[in-house]
Amino acid sequence: MRLSIGSALIAVALGASGAAAAQSGAKSGSAPLATVESVQLSASVERGKATFPLAPGMELKSGDRVNTGAKSRLIIRLVDGSTVKLGEQGSIFFDRMGLRDGKVFEAVIFAAEGAFRLAVDKLAKSIAERELSVAVNTVNVGVRGADFWGKTTSESQIVCLIQGNIEVTPPGEKPFTMEQPLSFYTLEGTTSRAVAIVLPNRLTEWAMETEEEPGHGVMSRTGKWKVTVASAKKSGEALDVYNQMRKAGYPAEIVPAKVGDARVYNVRIPNFESEKDAKFAMEALKGQADLGKHEYKVGM
Repeated sequence: MRLSIGSALIAVALGASGAAAAQSGAKSGSAPLATVESVQLSASVERGKATFPLAPGMELKSGDRVNTGAKSRLIIRLVDGSTVKLGEQGSIFFDRMGLRDGKVFEAVIFAAEGAFRLAVDKLAKSIAERELSVAVNTVNVGVRGADFWGKTTSESQIVCLIQGNIEVTPPGEKPFTMEQPLSFYTLEGTTSRAVAIVLPNRLTEWAMETEEEPGHGVMSRTGKWKVTVASAKKSGEALDVYNQMRKAGYPAEIVPAKVGDARVYNVRIPNFESEKDAKFAMEALKGQADLGKHEYKVGM
């Protein structure tokens, strides 16, 4: 059953961009365990039986699975100051995440698909201790304090240490420690390859798989540009457009406004990092058969 328009618009205004979720931790006196820093369109989160678009400022919780689409990138900030980056067509699952005794940050991250990068902030003072582990499909990685890159494909799993040290446990094998910067381990099928040193050009290629591409639809918590999709005179019409955009994977919101004496309901996608990012997203929207009918506008 559809919500009443009034109730729906209240929910849209508070929750569409993830701001309400991000603020929930602040209201209870604790910081969110994981927060979306930026999104290169588009990315989504599966929470229970629901799936919805990710937007900057959105809080992520234990049990969430986040997914990126084609040409997408995603950056997540953990409460301990660490950063998780996810490349296109990627998927990671926060199997377990929480604070033990109010000071030890624990997280178990399952990297199911695609390329990712985890950089631990050794200098962060927000918590006393951390216990992080990442499963690169079947390869377990204990993170003591490191910056490392990994990738899961149907043929192999790769773990590349950029700096710091990690403990790697292949399936059915004893764990070993990687401490030499730029060393990498590969599991091909069920065969472990010897640890080797990555060539500079290969490392550059790998790193670019998880780095944002400026001007390609990047949204951030500080982004000031927006794409207005439609300005409807009726709230019901705005809600229909809003639902269409979010179903297509775009984190739209509805913002009521006045034009003269008349009220309009603007459906928009906010927080683009630059005008170029907003225009890139607008052209992508125009190119979709079901979404191209709208009259898009870019502005601040």
